[in-house]
Amino acid sequence: MTLAAAPEEEADGSTDRPSERSRSGLASESLRLLRGPTDLAAWAFDAMSSKSPMQHPAWVTACAETFVPPDRLRLFVFGCLPQPAAVAPFVERRSFGRRLELLGPGEVHEPMDLIFQNETVLNELLRALLERRLPIVLRRVPADSETLPALRRAWRGGGLVVSRPARSYPFLELDSRWTGQDPPLGSSKRRSDLRRARRRAQEIGPIACEVTTPAPEDLPPLFDEMVRVEASGWKHAAGTSLAADRPRAAFFRRFAAAACRAGILRLCFLRIGGRPAAVQLAVELDRRFWLLKVGYDDRFQRCSPGSLLLAETVRHAAQRGLRSYEFLGVGEPWTEAWTDRVRPHVDIYAYPWSRRGGTALAADTLSSVRQKISRAAQGPA
Repeated sequence: MTLAAAPEEEADGSTDRPSERSRSGLASESLRLLRGPTDLAAWAFDAMSSKSPMQHPAWVTACAETFVPPDRLRLFVFGCLPQPAAVAPFVERRSFGRRLELLGPGEVHEPMDLIFQNETVLNELLRALLERRLPIVLRRVPADSETLPALRRAWRGGGLVVSRPARSYPFLELDSRWTGQDPPLGSSKRRSDLRRARRRAQEIGPIACEVTTPAPEDLPPLFDEMVRVEASGWKHAAGTSLAADRPRAAFFRRFAAAACRAGILRLCFLRIGGRPAAVQLAVELDRRFWLLKVGYDDRFQRCSPGSLLLAETVRHAAQRGLRSYEFLGVGEPWTEAWTDRVRPHVDIYAYPWSRRGGTALAADTLSSVRQKISRAAQGPA
């Protein structure tokens, strides 16, 4: 593994590699920077407690390899390799000066957070990042994460930290009620609709649900089948299917392969009369079921195959004793039938007291003012 051999000189005279010691006595040289094409999966930060798929090495690796030019990747590692205590994966953006933006939300639009063992390590990581004197943007960070309060503590006196509400996503808390054939949906009409859909599917042929944990050698044909089913639905016409979006298809193929090797991947199929009618790509991690991709074949639309598969995978997760079913993305009408609970998130902007920090703050403030003026000019919706 190759680390950057020399620091990059900043325009204001500082460098990417600080030389001072942090306030707790740990050497700030413990923060190392890796750039360029690198096998991120070789890093053992999966030994830390990954709380979500987006904090797993499989996700970080796939994002970096698919979306980030090598000269824009800024992967900070705090502690000793190959098992660092914290990882901060960033992309360097260069609009209105240089700034660091957390890798993932801008590329795949899912929540993300820094990766760290404990609060002490997080504090050290953030203090070391402050010494870089670059503005930082962390989008869609869980609102209950330690990151925001730790950032405010670490940057007190050294910069300004601002947070704004970000998009939430729905989740379903699981218990024994969800293990039965008929899910306890809040509306009797929705329960009736699901039973009707099941009867219509049975009129076509036998219903079979498969929740697979594929071996690496079995993954390619199953992944290809998932892509074909998703492309047969409305998503392809809208240009949002994986078959129509090559970069996202490449990302999910890489992620699926790495998640498969880690044993956390779940590919789910609903077959009606032996034909695939609906698909899901998901992850089981931290005793939660994380739903990443869904799709169905329009030819089975009359029997709502996506809802039938969802009911089966919710039941599967509950029977396995998992704590929750995480829908990810954002709330949509089809998720409202299952839950009204959401996980709130925040966007975090950190501006160091430096020339670059001031430039970024001025640019963001001006952009915010323009957006408010534009909304006011449009009038009430």
